[in-house]
Amino acid sequence: MTTAPQNTTLGQLRASGHVHRVVKAEIRQNLIARLAAGLPSLPGIVGFDDTVVPEVERALLAGHDLVLLGERGQGKTRLIRTLTGLLDEWTPVIVGSELNEHPYAPITPASRRLLEALGDELPVTWKHRSERYGEKLATPDTSVGDLIGDVDPIKVAEGRSLGDPETVHYGLVPRTNRGIFAVNELPDLAERIQVAMLNVLEERDIQVRGYQLRLPLDLLLVASANPEDYTNRGRIITPLKDRFGAEVRTHYPIDLDDELRLIAQEAAVLWEDADQGGADGTAHGAPLVPSHLLEVVARFARNVRDAPQVDQRSGVSARFAIAAVETVAASAVRRAAINGEPVAVARISDLPAIVPAARGKVEFEDTDEGREFEVLEHLLRRAIAETGRARLAGLDLRPLQQKFDSGLLVESGDTVSADKLLEQLGTIPGLAALLERLEPDSVHEGPATVGIAAAAVEFALEGLYLNKRLAKESAGNRTVYGA
Repeated sequence: MTTAPQNTTLGQLRASGHVHRVVKAEIRQNLIARLAAGLPSLPGIVGFDDTVVPEVERALLAGHDLVLLGERGQGKTRLIRTLTGLLDEWTPVIVGSELNEHPYAPITPASRRLLEALGDELPVTWKHRSERYGEKLATPDTSVGDLIGDVDPIKVAEGRSLGDPETVHYGLVPRTNRGIFAVNELPDLAERIQVAMLNVLEERDIQVRGYQLRLPLDLLLVASANPEDYTNRGRIITPLKDRFGAEVRTHYPIDLDDELRLIAQEAAVLWEDADQGGADGTAHGAPLVPSHLLEVVARFARNVRDAPQVDQRSGVSARFAIAAVETVAASAVRRAAINGEPVAVARISDLPAIVPAARGKVEFEDTDEGREFEVLEHLLRRAIAETGRARLAGLDLRPLQQKFDSGLLVESGDTVSADKLLEQLGTIPGLAALLERLEPDSVHEGPATVGIAAAAVEFALEGLYLNKRLAKESAGNRTVYGA
């Protein structure tokens, strides 16, 4: 964030050469500048580069209010919040203005009187773009007063008449004047509230308690909705639907690589400020989730999304995979704390914790109720097998398998330390090739070395089991591999 400009009066603002632009023109010009410079228009948005982002860019360049249509967890709200980055970093407002009025164009009677009285001495302050965003999750109990405003009985009691615009306590929409306002799940608004929003979109004014205030609001209105509800047969009034200039369909990540990028980007937020260790040298901070486990989680989410047992109308949110990675990481931290390991590194034995944690995020078809655990466990095993085939194809694991021919048993589990796991195997043939195949981008030196090696070996053992080349017995949190 840069420092706000130092102009504090209208006269200083005029002398600086400042130009007043409406919000949509501001966004349009900043977007054009980004595109011309080769910069991403919506940084941090993953998987929409060739589909959603171009449609949003066209809508903004056309100056349209827009609605994003998609199932839950497709990044609609994240995308909307990213739009604030296209506003000017700082914009001038009249000091004390409830509606963020520009000093060049006041819209309320009070601000107009102040301008007339003070002229070029009108006090000016600066508002950062992060403060020019308003958002409301639509619920059936949302009122016109919440969004638009209502008569303030205290102001009426002070002697003002009901028809006086200054008796109004403004709602969220006018208070976001000269900014971006978002309505999440728009069809959940009652019809009379949708009518109030229609007036904002069509006339750019507001109506309160039967009388009209001519307030030329300057804002970009963005909404999100589920496609099933956003139809003439759903819960949206047709005139409001017609007023949005653009409808943009969102989607879940199409490619596995996009799913992986999204998971890695979002799951990292949980741990980015974590303490990196305690005075006793044990791990209390950011865990490491190896890339092959991230791939398992990504494939698991995609398998759940495509499963016929899952209600496809509700979708499977991207938060499903993000929460799964966070659960796996938390399991690794728990093991590291119990065993005093210097770095928490997730392993295949941490994956079963996903199933009970994720069950509530998935809605199943009526015929499969009661089988949630069975279905999710099957889909997780399939994701592990798919990742094993993709990562270990062509790699000779026979030397590792042969170590079990003499009756060797290896115990693992979510509380077994990396040292103990590797100690049971002794010298591991082909470990370097295994690490290169599973974690080619990891640095295999330093405090995490043992944990990464244990994660790779345990994944290889699970791969041998899934290919019926090893046996496995599981009881509770204890797993034993053998011939």
